[in-house]
Amino acid sequence: LCAYKARNGHCLVPHRYAQNKSLGYWVLEQRQQYKKKERRLDSYRIQKLNDIGFVWNVLEHSWMKMYEELKSFQQKNKHTIVPRSGTTKQLADWVDDRR
Repeated sequence: LCAYKARNGHCLVPHRYAQNKSLGYWVLEQRQQYKKKERRLDSYRIQKLNDIGFVWNVLEHSWMKMYEELKSFQQKNKHTIVPRSGTTKQLADWVDDRR
């Protein structure tokens, strides 16, 4: 995981990561174990993953990333009517899904 982060700048390993299927599965398993009521991950392992910027909730992380992009767009443009062209298409789609 640390090597993946060094190459990619984040710990968001796809669960179907073709280059290392076992890593993708392992990351998915850590998230599932963390979510369980009776956590099977001890605090030491949780802290080690937190220390490298492990994302426990990918949906929340993605939502916050897009929200921050929208805030930046709004500050720059003084509105939130995001055009569907060029570099803002993904943001425009996200905003439309929220409306």
